[in-house]
Amino acid sequence: MATSATPNGLRPVNLIGGLPYSGSTRLIKIGSAYATNIFYGDIVSILAAGTIAKVTATGADGTTNAFPAGVVGVFLGCTYTDPNLKYKVFKQYWPASTVATDAYAYVVDDPNVVFQAQANGSLDQTSLGANVCVVQTAGSTTTGDSAVALNASSVNTSTFLPFRIVGFVDGPFSAVGDAYTDTLVKFNSGIHSYTSGTGV
Repeated sequence: MATSATPNGLRPVNLIGGLPYSGSTRLIKIGSAYATNIFYGDIVSILAAGTIAKVTATGADGTTNAFPAGVVGVFLGCTYTDPNLKYKVFKQYWPASTVATDAYAYVVDDPNVVFQAQANGSLDQTSLGANVCVVQTAGSTTTGDSAVALNASSVNTSTFLPFRIVGFVDGPFSAVGDAYTDTLVKFNSGIHSYTSGTGV
C-alpha cells in the first residue's frame, strides 16, 4: 500500500488509447549555465530562446500559478560535455549553472502519454475524470529524481488545472484510496504546447 510519501515526479506508462509507451523522447537544447536543477520526472517548457526550462508553477489557478505557454512534456535526463571532465556525460538530472554549449534534455513530448505520479494525499474513485494540479518540491541531487507530486486537495473540474486523472495504480503495493495514492494522469488539452494555439 502507498502509505508513505515517496513522490518521484511523472513517469511515462503508456499512451491514452492503451498502446505501450515505446520510450520515445525528443532532444531539446538546454541553455548553457541554465541556473535551475531539472530532475528526472520534472515538467518542462520551451523558452522563447528555444531552450528548455523547468516548470516551477503549480498550475493551481489560471493566473499567477498558471503553467507557461511552452509546456512541452517531462524531463528524462540529459547529456552534455562536462566542463571539468572534458567529455560527454549522460545524467539523470541537470545540475544548475553547468556551463556546456552542447547540453540537451531528453523530453517525453507526446501529449497523449499517460504518466504515473503520486498524490500528496488520499484520492478515491470519485477523483477519476477530475483535474488536478501539482506540488513543486525540489528533487534529489543524490538520485537525480524529481519530487513533484499531485496536489490531492486541488481535485475538481476547473479547466485551468494542468492534468486529468485517467486511472489509478492497482497492485500489491498500491490501491485507490491509499494515504498517498499512486495515480495515472495526462496533460489536459490546451495545457501542453502541442495542443495549444499559443506559441512561445
